[in-house]
Amino acid sequence: MNYFEQLKRSMEWLAEDPRTVFIGQAVEVPGTAMSNTVKDIPLERRIELPVAEEMQMGMTIGLALQGQIPVSIYPRWNFLLLAVNQLVNHLDKLSVMSNGRIHAKAIIRTGIGSVRPLHPQHQHIGDFTEAFRLMCSTVEVIRVDEPDQIFPAYQKALLRDDGRSTLIVEWGDYYNEK
Repeated sequence: MNYFEQLKRSMEWLAEDPRTVFIGQAVEVPGTAMSNTVKDIPLERRIELPVAEEMQMGMTIGLALQGQIPVSIYPRWNFLLLAVNQLVNHLDKLSVMSNGRIHAKAIIRTGIGSVRPLHPQHQHIGDFTEAFRLMCSTVEVIRVDEPDQIFPAYQKALLRDDGRSTLIVEWGDYYNEK
């Protein structure tokens, strides 16, 4: 399977778990390359949001605290930057601040913006993977560089029993290239 097929397979596999809910921009309507990876998931499992990234991460945390497993979709790293407060100061620190009593497992998807065939300019192509690995003490950051890394990454994110959240980084250019 190619990169896109592995992503679509992974999202459909995640949707088989009744605890998962897909949340973000362009999850119910077309709009990004990531939209195509969730288009066959039932609408009642998808929550479409306006452009309000910090609110989205707050909702992600709330859903996770209620026992659901949100798959929170941020099409590009540059958009996820607007949710850093919620991600780094709240989701990542819940178990630390509660002395291990509170866990909120979420799956966060983001991407390194595609530059081919059209370069969208630098505010859309950032790769902040290493910076987030340094900022997060409990959220695991996994970048999927090859198609065969995708399904195992999402499988680990869902099946992990340590209560940790997972941030999975995709490459926009690879949707059509690998």
